Amino acid sequence: MDKIKIRGGKQLNGEIFISGAKNAALPLICASLLTDETVTLTNMPILSDIKSMNLLLEQLGTKIDAFDDFVDGHPTKTYSYRTQELTSIAAPYDYVRKMRASYYVLGPLLARAGKVELSLPGGCAIGTRPMDIHLAAMEEMGAKIDIRNGYVYGEVEGRLKGAHIVFRNVSVGATCNVLMAAVLADGITVLENAAKEPEIGDLINLLNDMGAKISGIGTSILTIEGVEKLHGARHKVIPDRIEAGSYAVAAAITGGKIELINAQPNTLKTPMQILQKMGVDVSPTERGILVDASNKKIIGEDIITEPFPGFPTDLQAQFMSLLTVAEGAGMVTETIFENRFMHVPELMRMGANINVHGHASAIVRGVKKLSGAPVMATDLRASFALVLAGLAAEGETIVNRVYHLDRGYEKLEDKLRGVGADIERIKEAEEE
Repeated sequence: MDKIKIRGGKQLNGEIFISGAKNAALPLICASLLTDETVTLTNMPILSDIKSMNLLLEQLGTKIDAFDDFVDGHPTKTYSYRTQELTSIAAPYDYVRKMRASYYVLGPLLARAGKVELSLPGGCAIGTRPMDIHLAAMEEMGAKIDIRNGYVYGEVEGRLKGAHIVFRNVSVGATCNVLMAAVLADGITVLENAAKEPEIGDLINLLNDMGAKISGIGTSILTIEGVEKLHGARHKVIPDRIEAGSYAVAAAITGGKIELINAQPNTLKTPMQILQKMGVDVSPTERGILVDASNKKIIGEDIITEPFPGFPTDLQAQFMSLLTVAEGAGMVTETIFENRFMHVPELMRMGANINVHGHASAIVRGVKKLSGAPVMATDLRASFALVLAGLAAEGETIVNRVYHLDRGYEKLEDKLRGVGADIERIKEAEEE
């Protein structure tokens, strides 16, 4: 199992190219199942989660072609997906256990094939994240759902039916799944309390390009007029706002200055406002966002995670790392997932001063210096938080279990080395 070694204390300066968004790409891939024509996705990130989703689709009968491509002079990937015929309607445990987002095949398979066998999902251990919202919506649209032996079995006679669905909680996953189910349903579907994340908008744009009729983009009420057939399309994946926010914190925690090439300011308003309140200069540029913390004093600030356009839960751990070296204190309140402070004990091993109150909040009091230490990554975003702490710490930090990072951060070591970090990946064999 690979590890990452960091020697902290280097100020990071330069530019980092922001890759395509993992959280947008995964449902976009599954949307290709809704047509027998070719769907081409450009600006795709090179990540283990993308590989896992591609393997799942190939198992369902999708033919996938990969092409080397460039976006603004930076190498990236383009994939074309064609599912002329579904050869399977099953998403087995061996695929789904590696990546929770495999559940995005639920809506497309019910819509196109009228059947689905889906293993209950795995992914990061950051909370229960129940699927009942997804399944209840499918039942409202006429599907019969049965759960047994760790699998969801869904079936519908004929086409799914349009329905008026009110989500009890804002759920990105459920919004994506119901959108993909409803585009081929018979009649009109209205979603209330729908998620408004930019990744939802990206999915709607692709579906509409494929011939769907969806209105209300960017709002909490979406209206989908079902159509009988969708066609192929070509679509560019939006830049990854979570990757951009993560590298913005890398500039701040090292007192550096980084331009985030390809980042979209309109998707990061709340976290960038928090950075500014903490004393960092943040400004849009022609090519993205400039984050300048050189000669700045970082001060503590309170953070509350909320659905978009609020502060993203996927940046909570990274900002907590920044708070550990800020002047004063800040309270972090997590409202989305109930088990998302697993990075706290690891940060405390490095000298952080954090008091957790229940599952929902933590007080972080800044310390003058963190100290390098061996630490264990527990989930994708917590992994990056530990890398950030290592960049700021005195001495050497070893981050274990970096397979989490490979799920969501493309070429992390290369990008950080490119702005001056002393960071390297250690293969297990190299230590023997």
